[in-house]
Amino acid sequence: MFSKEQAKEWNQNFWGTFHKRMRRHKSSNGRSISWLNYPSDVKGIFVRMVVDKKHASLNYDLQFKDDSVREIVWEQLTELKVVLENTVEYPTNWIELAFTKDGLPYSRISWVLDDVNYYKEEDHEKIYAFLEERLIKFDLFYQEFKEILVNLVH
Repeated sequence: MFSKEQAKEWNQNFWGTFHKRMRRHKSSNGRSISWLNYPSDVKGIFVRMVVDKKHASLNYDLQFKDDSVREIVWEQLTELKVVLENTVEYPTNWIELAFTKDGLPYSRISWVLDDVNYYKEEDHEKIYAFLEERLIKFDLFYQEFKEILVNLVH
């Protein structure tokens, strides 16, 4: 499909365009933010965006070295489930336990847009709009409840 160099250029163009689009937004706390590398401020918590030929997703991953920490944070998030889902305003997937290719456990909360193809330029606007809206709404929730989550881990 693509050579390694073409794939690299495609990725740079896609994410570069998304970065430019997101620069106009500040975090709900009023600060500038690197949306592509969303700062969770917690080692072991990651906000990841994934796009491929079938879907786009925003994922909130809990991937701690200590399973008991992951379980405690997961429990707290499930207590905040209604607030999170009402804030993001999009169907939410809750996966309590999954494993990476390397066999490491993680928990994931995700929002998925199906039937879009990263490799079709005509789908890019739908993907950008989906990720932009989900990130901004997720940020509203995260900035409000971040301290609770940070305090659980530290």
